[in-house]
Amino acid sequence: MNVDYFRTGLISLVVWMGLTLTGYGQNTPADTARTKEYAIEVAGIKVGTMTVNRQQRDKQNVIYTLISDVKVNFLVYKIKIYYKVISLVQQGKLMRSTVEAHTNRGDFSSRTEWKGDHYEIAANQYKYTHNATETRRIDYTVTDMFFSEPTNRNRAYSEYFGDYFTLTSSAKGTYQAKLNDREDEYHYENGQLVKIIKKNSLKNFIIRPIGK
Repeated sequence: MNVDYFRTGLISLVVWMGLTLTGYGQNTPADTARTKEYAIEVAGIKVGTMTVNRQQRDKQNVIYTLISDVKVNFLVYKIKIYYKVISLVQQGKLMRSTVEAHTNRGDFSSRTEWKGDHYEIAANQYKYTHNATETRRIDYTVTDMFFSEPTNRNRAYSEYFGDYFTLTSSAKGTYQAKLNDREDEYHYENGQLVKIIKKNSLKNFIIRPIGK
């Protein structure tokens, strides 16, 4: 078993967006907030949880957040990963996104920020580095996939990797998301996300809403 490859896959899995709304989360009307909770499983064993939140701050601004907390203690390896992401969207356009990951392999971060006429992108994650600029508007991200089915979408921006996943659909409600050698599969029922499969050569990772 290639333990290091499995570890790399799990660390990549446990990364989307994070939350700690210090400075943002004060006095938010309850009817403008949506929170979704998910279980993360490997080989049928629950190894962590994920919480995704969307808050409408005003008519123009939305804050997306996500916290993921994973602890794996199998015979051949141990992994602890905590990550958070905060994304600010203004009138449907991503303005800023930060990702912080704290693991037993070190601390990592990613940042995407609009600078007036382009995005500055810096992703420095476990065994992954990507620095770039982007002039095109980012209006659909991996976080959005938790709240809306990507109908008529052919790509989704990953705040973690600082790059785009290509989206294709093989059947109604099923979408494949690919970025280089990474592949995820999203399943929707009646427009609601019901399962994510993070594909790995050793074991697939499953993310599903708690209670499903």
